Amino acid sequence: MTVLRSVGALGLAGALGGVLTAALVAPLVSGGGLAAKSAANTFLELPPAPREEPLAQVTRLLDKDGRQFAQFYESNRTNVPLAAVAPVMRKAIVAIEDARFYEHGGLDVRGTFRALLTNTQAGGIRQGGSSLTQQLVKNILVESARTDAERDRARAPNLARKITELRLALALEKKYRKDQILERYLNIAYFGAGAYGVEAAARRFFSTSAANLTLIQAATLAGAVRMPYSTDPSLGASQRARLRERRDLVLDRMTGLKLITGQEAASAKNTSLGLRLRPEPGGCEQSEFPFFCLYVQREFLSNPVFGNTPAERRARMARGGLTIRTSLDPIAQRAADKAIRSHVAPEDTEVAAEAMVEPGTGRIRAMAASKGFGRNRGNSKNGPKTTFNLVADVAHGGGQGFQAGSTFKVFTLATALQQGWRFGEGFDTPGALVPSAGYRDCTGKPVNDPNTRILNASGEGEGGPHSIETGTWKSVNIFYMMLERKVGLCNVIRTARALGTVRADGKPLKEVPTFTLGVNEMDPVTVAASFAAFAARGLYCRPLAIVEIIARDGRRTHVPPACEQAIERPVADAVNYVLSGVFDKGTMQGQGIGRPAAGKTGTNNGYTSAWFAGYTPALAAAVSVGDIRGSYRFPLQGVQIGDQYYGSVQGASLPGPIWVESMEPALRRVEPAAFAAPNMARFGGGHTPGLEEALAEEDRKKRRRDGDHPFGRRYRRLFDWLLGQRPVESQLGLGEDRYAPEQPSQEREEYRPPPWGERSSGEQPTGERSPGERSSGERPSGVGSGGARPSSERPSSERPSSERPSSERPSERPSTERPSGERPSGERSGGGRSSGRQSSGERPSGGPPGGGRPAGERSSGGRPSGERPSGGRPSGERSGGGRPWGDLPGLRGWPFD
Repeated sequence: MTVLRSVGALGLAGALGGVLTAALVAPLVSGGGLAAKSAANTFLELPPAPREEPLAQVTRLLDKDGRQFAQFYESNRTNVPLAAVAPVMRKAIVAIEDARFYEHGGLDVRGTFRALLTNTQAGGIRQGGSSLTQQLVKNILVESARTDAERDRARAPNLARKITELRLALALEKKYRKDQILERYLNIAYFGAGAYGVEAAARRFFSTSAANLTLIQAATLAGAVRMPYSTDPSLGASQRARLRERRDLVLDRMTGLKLITGQEAASAKNTSLGLRLRPEPGGCEQSEFPFFCLYVQREFLSNPVFGNTPAERRARMARGGLTIRTSLDPIAQRAADKAIRSHVAPEDTEVAAEAMVEPGTGRIRAMAASKGFGRNRGNSKNGPKTTFNLVADVAHGGGQGFQAGSTFKVFTLATALQQGWRFGEGFDTPGALVPSAGYRDCTGKPVNDPNTRILNASGEGEGGPHSIETGTWKSVNIFYMMLERKVGLCNVIRTARALGTVRADGKPLKEVPTFTLGVNEMDPVTVAASFAAFAARGLYCRPLAIVEIIARDGRRTHVPPACEQAIERPVADAVNYVLSGVFDKGTMQGQGIGRPAAGKTGTNNGYTSAWFAGYTPALAAAVSVGDIRGSYRFPLQGVQIGDQYYGSVQGASLPGPIWVESMEPALRRVEPAAFAAPNMARFGGGHTPGLEEALAEEDRKKRRRDGDHPFGRRYRRLFDWLLGQRPVESQLGLGEDRYAPEQPSQEREEYRPPPWGERSSGEQPTGERSPGERSSGERPSGVGSGGARPSSERPSSERPSSERPSSERPSERPSTERPSGERPSGERSGGGRSSGRQSSGERPSGGPPGGGRPAGERSSGGRPSGERPSGGRPSGERSGGGRPWGDLPGLRGWPFD
């Protein structure tokens, strides 16, 4: 019977078509009969069904836990099968748009004339004249249009377009079943408010799904289809009032067709629309994590793996309905965001950026910056937003980057260890160095620079002996320039390249003598990935943001890590061993994260930028700070950043604290792990002539400077008493003398650590120590080697311009680190270690101020029975070597701080 009705409808359609067409062409041909016959053939000889391109759908970005954080779309649409649409929604749309949909064969003649009569009497559109199949054809033609001309023809308000539409509708009825046609219509129709298809409309209007629509919601959406712009509820009250009228009309129509009862309709009409408009942001500017979103977008659009041409990749992202699983860790991301916000304000022209990378996979876990992403009001260049991806390179939407400074010294360190250098091995250094000979690039061309004079961080004129440890912990420029020359500039560059080092602007690396001082501009993602290779024992992995792509048909494409062994595992272990000392003996002394970590500060010449890059076995991160207006024109000196004033920004004064404050929460669900112990048979046993004597002399000078003599101790006791630190009788010797005189030198115990690779009684093996413990031969926490005090704790006058290195060519300026005489509260100069020996005169962190010792404490490392071991700390004493009064107001910047 259905087939007979369809055939009858087809014949009736042909007759009607003949009449309509005859009316058009009768004046042009001889004889109305001929015209009618020709028109009938037009409808009986049908064309193929219209070409259907895949509908544009939303592409969604998910974090590693499957939560969406961004989406891209040309049309906000999500296709769903008919079974995923509530039955009441199907009934509502059929009732108002094509009540005889399941009875006609594509053209409802009775319905067309009834709609014409009803709309004429009402003076407006109350019923649709086109069948659902005809409307589907029109939408298909618009969606499939490849040019504006084709799109205009699909919408042209003329009878020729209508006849073409009718013929294609009849062809479509022959191709698909009714439910298939209804499913396609519900997915292609525009409902208003930017929502294409019933699933997107349900989310946009009511924050629900198409499967859960109620009667009121279904009637509302069905009423919006006919006039989606004048009923768009997001535009205002008048549009919402018009939408309510259309909803009530649908309810009346459903009642007339006996799809619902009159009581149900009346109850629904007395109810408000119940809108719960949900924004559907598109693009990275509206993403919760915009910089990570931008990195993923640029990676997808630039990588041929995801499409043969840029246009194909762009169309696939905007229309493909893809689900892109990324490596983003929301815990790490929020930790990085919070740490940066606590130090740098979006309105500051100084910008901070941080990237976190997982060792062994290269998966990027977080990308954060101090500014928001987008355009500022009035397109101002300076403001709380930026259109650059501050965390990434130019290829991923970033800018030119900042010079990486002394973070590049790790490449020279790794090269030296690869070539057989040992711990404790070093050489004597001059007070200044002119790189006039001994430097060749990787083509063999000499690149010496006799016009450049290299100084250390503070521009001090004194040199002295350094080992690879003390040279690293103190970040001694001249030592590393000489070490680079000894191991070969090109060899250092090759190591850097093997570890993924490329400039942020994509240009070739500058192969100049000051390469080891970080003259190349870098981005945090690249630097973090390079340092992650050390954490992974030499395995370098290309930064990876896209983990898996799921197509609209469910096909999955997994994106595996791209890794290679860049340096030997033992070499990486040795690098980790040296860089771990940066936290307890070097420039980051006192700024640990409560678990084994390694890293390197970077402060550029003239304070143009500052870095810190560090890692644990589970996570690596790099933080950069510089002025977005130009690092050379606007150095980081005398600046207010956030709520803190800085006389100068150094690697340990701002990037370092951001790193610490972000890594601690980022790793809170990760069990602490130690680095693999170095091979002491291969790397232990080195010696630097004169180093122990130099460290001892440095320690004696510090003691004299801090007042470590009887008069100085008595003066310090009085000062402590005035501050309320101890009872006056104890301080002035009126009661028990807690500061006993030193014991005769022959009674002192000289501390001698065991040889490399051996352990003293009760010590844990190297590499097996728990967080906070130290390995054999290490200095106690708080005894450092030239670590600088954060600039926020130093008066700006402490570093006059006369003490800084002379200016050099902008492209080859050496980086700078803090001078050995500057250190944070409680930090000591000297204290570097050679061949596992500890210099005399060292003291545990938290000892009495100014070098004074409690009663019974021995100088030169000896201690009486019952005293806590070196490195122990009494309850309530500050970690990291801080003195009891280090935080008292008005005392910062004093010589003994």
